[in-house]
Amino acid sequence: MGTVLILAEKPSQANAYADAFRSTKKHNGYITVEDSRFFNETAYITWGFGHLVSLCPPGHYDKKWERWNLENLPIIPNDFNLEYYVPDEKIEQFNIVADLLKNKADSIIIGTDSDREGSLIAWSILEKAGVLNKPVKRLWINSLEVDEIQKGFENLKDGDFCKSLAEEASARQFGDWAVGMNASPLFSLHIQKKIRENGGNAVLPDGSSSFSVGRVQTPTLYLIYQRQMEIKNFKPKPIFELMADINVEKGKFVAKYNGKFDKKEDIQKILSEKNIQSQENTSITKLTKDLKQTKSPKLHSLSTLQTKANKKWKYSPSEVLSTLQNLYEKKLTTYPRSDTNYITENEFKYLQANIDNYKKIANVEFEVAFLEPQKRYIDGSKVQEHFAVVPTKTIPSSDKINQLNEKERNLYFEVLLNTLAMFAPNYKYEETNVEVDIKGAIFKASGKVEVDKGWKALFSNESEENNDKEESSKLPMLTEGESAVASIKIKESVSKPKSPYTEGQLINMMKTCGKTVDDEEAQKILKDTEGVGTSATRANIIEVLKSQKYIEVKKNNVQVTKKGEILCQAVEGSLLSKPDMTAQWEKFLKQIGTGEKKKRTFLTNIERFVNLLIEKTPEYVGGANIQEMIVEAQENSYISTCPVCKTGKFTDKGKFYGCNNYSQGCKASLPKQFAGKNLSVNMVKLLLEKGKTNKLKGFKKKDKSGTFDAPLRVDINKESKNLKIGFDFAKK
Repeated sequence: MGTVLILAEKPSQANAYADAFRSTKKHNGYITVEDSRFFNETAYITWGFGHLVSLCPPGHYDKKWERWNLENLPIIPNDFNLEYYVPDEKIEQFNIVADLLKNKADSIIIGTDSDREGSLIAWSILEKAGVLNKPVKRLWINSLEVDEIQKGFENLKDGDFCKSLAEEASARQFGDWAVGMNASPLFSLHIQKKIRENGGNAVLPDGSSSFSVGRVQTPTLYLIYQRQMEIKNFKPKPIFELMADINVEKGKFVAKYNGKFDKKEDIQKILSEKNIQSQENTSITKLTKDLKQTKSPKLHSLSTLQTKANKKWKYSPSEVLSTLQNLYEKKLTTYPRSDTNYITENEFKYLQANIDNYKKIANVEFEVAFLEPQKRYIDGSKVQEHFAVVPTKTIPSSDKINQLNEKERNLYFEVLLNTLAMFAPNYKYEETNVEVDIKGAIFKASGKVEVDKGWKALFSNESEENNDKEESSKLPMLTEGESAVASIKIKESVSKPKSPYTEGQLINMMKTCGKTVDDEEAQKILKDTEGVGTSATRANIIEVLKSQKYIEVKKNNVQVTKKGEILCQAVEGSLLSKPDMTAQWEKFLKQIGTGEKKKRTFLTNIERFVNLLIEKTPEYVGGANIQEMIVEAQENSYISTCPVCKTGKFTDKGKFYGCNNYSQGCKASLPKQFAGKNLSVNMVKLLLEKGKTNKLKGFKKKDKSGTFDAPLRVDINKESKNLKIGFDFAKK
């Protein structure tokens, strides 16, 4: 085997590997290992900082691609040959890694994250370092516990396994690069052209005049836009329902006639035909009681955790992923980027052995009802690369639990309780169904009585949320055939639109978007690929949409901004507005990973798509009504008139406040933070219109010894033609 080099994705991962070996020594940028159980000679562990190398920009391949120009499209490097460069801040570590790879390693063990992207990170480093010819093995584990790491090193996978995944990820990377580098200038320049042809100003409220377009982000944005337009264009309709207040000896309840009606006259016709009066004597015609039970929810995947945590604590999907990554690195939960809800019998065995320990950590007590594997949770055939997110064998002490931050603690206990629920009794309840015959019209009611909380007792806080709903469905004591008096009423309401998506619902929407597609073949592809994106990328896609100011989140509801609406109108009708296109690509990518398809074929198809987009985009943008939307967006975003040029408008530029007449030479701007205090839009409005603010609290002293209060003032610097901000201290 010779000298082995282990390549980790990040320092924390490298340190976890070192913990599994004897006799380790830390150096600058790497760790040496002396452990004859695994290595014949000194082994080396080194690491990247995630992506240690990055794709070169278009200008690297051809100078004409440095600037956006429609005549220079498409941007496709010869023979699809994308190259990598090392960012300045990562050069020192890359040089250490490259030197070890070239001069110390006889063979390489790739120990980056066990997924497609982790494989790409490793192979791109090997490619840039020029060591693709060296023997490679792959470490593939789901936990950073010492025994799992050791087991992984005893059962290394062949390097070809990793290489095929890297090929898949490389094809995905090229596809995203090619679509982004071509579609972004393509749509931006055509939109700008259309607006200027109509005498408009193409500068957007955020100070930009360009649009980022992507293979996955744009179809995702369009799905959110469709929901928003559906809500906006919704026209409420009246709904009429026939109800009856049923009074019996031991109480009363409400029964309902089946169906909803558009017209009140339709209900009155039924009442007239059956000669039903406002009050009728009747009886309980039919009464059935069934004992029902439900099993606990499935084990968590990353997607279900993101959805649950957003609903329960309003955590964003990216916050959930980063928090789970922390818990994984602290050896408390298994690999976070999992897209399955199942585990194998191996995981079940250690979970079963630790039930009492887990119960003690969670401070819960219940009678264990299921000690044998249940197919609902344990199914090796449904576990491919990773299994569900569950607790590790590590049993944390109280001190370790207390050291977790609030998010880590909440998510750890969510995973822990969700896993324990698999062993708890079923939730049992008695469901009662009642029928009341009023002159041939059947009115129905149902209610349920809780018999055994079972696994729900573990989630008592969540159960309380449903108490009101369950209270309303309770029925009095009833016997079949007993007399009753029915008071007939017509309930009138109006239909309501769907609610806006929450951030958590976006994850599920991306997963299940096949339900929104009419084409049956597209539906099947979207189901097979689990929608758009992957469990590892969906959170990042949402963050990209936020950073591009295409969407904003208010009170956990997602709204498409005017900038997002403009892009959606521009791509309408193109393949970039259809989720099935990116799903087809994802399906092809997975087949590259399994060796069924060739990367070259995928890249050729990407080139064809880009060329088709170049041909069709003038038609898409030409038919979009975007100029009025830009004017509206600009007007809604103005803070105040610029006091320097007197004609421009101050807007939020992202990192600062500035005049939108920059292209005409006005450089007036104000910072978003001054003396350690964030400046709000209202404060800036006062400065621009009055020249000063009222006294503001919380400015930080230069020597960091404390804070002070003072008004702010702004003056025009005649030489620089800019604004000068300072304190307006009152003279004694």
